[in-house]
Amino acid sequence: VVMVVVVEEELGRGGGGGGGSSSSSNGCSVHWFRRGLRLHDNPALQAAVREGGPVRCIYILDPWFAASSAVGINRWRFLLQSLEDLDNSLRKLNSRLFVVRGQPTDVFPRLFKEWGVTRLTFEYDSEPFGKERDAAITKLAKEAGVEVMIENSHTLYDLDRIIELNGHKPPLTYKRFQAIISRMELPKKPVAAVTSGQMEKCKTEIQENHDETYGVPSLEELGMLQSSGAVTPTCFDL
Repeated sequence: VVMVVVVEEELGRGGGGGGGSSSSSNGCSVHWFRRGLRLHDNPALQAAVREGGPVRCIYILDPWFAASSAVGINRWRFLLQSLEDLDNSLRKLNSRLFVVRGQPTDVFPRLFKEWGVTRLTFEYDSEPFGKERDAAITKLAKEAGVEVMIENSHTLYDLDRIIELNGHKPPLTYKRFQAIISRMELPKKPVAAVTSGQMEKCKTEIQENHDETYGVPSLEELGMLQSSGAVTPTCFDL
């Protein structure tokens, strides 16, 4: 889990996509995978499948972050392997991972319209950039009539609450941190993994060209393998 977090933080996340099947008349839910690339202990994913109806699980490669981050090829390889593992786990539940590319503020409005999205779920991000990005996406979602559900699962404790209890500033010592969390509720128990029974009620149509359109790309497809071993993303065109 720690390794995934490191990769995610350095690569960044964004939004993208293009094309795809026509939207369902009843709409669909979208779960946006970011840091927590797992089906277990994922309350935001559980929120997406709870009401039934089609659910699409997406991961977004943001070209701006990829191009501006000093990321080694091994970390890129680990991320892509993690996405492949997540896709394989979803396959076992008769679903798939939709990997899309682009910046969220450009692409999410199209996804909302093309897929007939009625609900968007994702994990809370406490980082300054994450808060700014998520506020922008939430605003776009509300304008499109899309319900947004955000769950905290990346950290055991609510970091914003800790800062609030410490006079709106982060604690500087571990002793102070312990004093603050002693006044808070104990962390919630991990939620169960999504089951095949749940996903059976959340089926979404998977196109025959899914791998070409939304499959996990290879390092070669992303233009990252060079003789020098440098990582220079060049193939993020939508």
